[in-house]
Amino acid sequence: MDIEWDSLFLGDEPAGFLLEVLLRSFVMFCCILIALRASGKRGIKQLSIFELVIIIGLGSAAGDPMFYKDVGLLPAFLVFIVIVGLYRLVTWFSGKSQNFEHLLEGKPLYLIRDGKFSISDFDKEDLSQDEFFSELRLQQVEHLGQIKSAVMETTGEVSLLFYPDKEVKYGLPLYPDLYQKKSSVIHKAGLYACAYCGNTQELESARACDICGHIEWVAAMNTTRIA
Repeated sequence: MDIEWDSLFLGDEPAGFLLEVLLRSFVMFCCILIALRASGKRGIKQLSIFELVIIIGLGSAAGDPMFYKDVGLLPAFLVFIVIVGLYRLVTWFSGKSQNFEHLLEGKPLYLIRDGKFSISDFDKEDLSQDEFFSELRLQQVEHLGQIKSAVMETTGEVSLLFYPDKEVKYGLPLYPDLYQKKSSVIHKAGLYACAYCGNTQELESARACDICGHIEWVAAMNTTRIA
C-alpha cells in the first residue's frame, strides 16, 4: 500500500493552511479561556483554568487526526505547539503580575467570617445556599457558629477554619430539618440566627435582621463539631 505523505501530514489542505492553524489555535485558546473564566470557580472545581484549557484544547487537536482522514498531522502538531506555548506564556505573565493572575483566575473570596455569611462576596459567586450547606455538612459542620472563616479558593474548593470547641458560637443550623423551621414569627424569646446571613440576635418578637434586613429566623445552636 502506497502512503500519500502529503495527505498524511497536511490532509487535503495546502501548506499555507498551517498559518491559518496558528490563528485558529490562538483564537480558540482565548475562547476556551474566557468561557471557563466566565463559568465561575464552581464550574472548574479541583482544576485550574489553565489545566482545563490544556485538556480541552489538546484533546480536540489530538482527536480529529485520529479519526478523520482529511485532517493532517502537521496542523494538529502545530496546534499542540501553539497551545502549550500560550499556556507557558500565560503562566509566565501570571507569575510576573498578580493583577494579571487575578484577572484570569479571580481572587479567593471569604464566604463566612466569624460565623456569619460574608454577603458581598457570597453573592459574587454562582453558588446556591443549598449547595454550600451541603458542602459544609460533608465536612461535619452542623451550624455556622463552628466556623471562624470559609474561603472560596481559585480552584473552586472551600477552605474552612474552625473555632476551637471552647470558642464555638451560636450559629445558623445547616441541616434541613432544622433550617426548614425558619419563620418570620417568633413564638418564644431566645437567640435566633438570620436565615439569610447567619447573624445571631436575641429576640422576643419578630423584627428585621440588623445586618441584612431579612425577617426569617431559625433558632440558633452552639453544639461543638464532631470530627
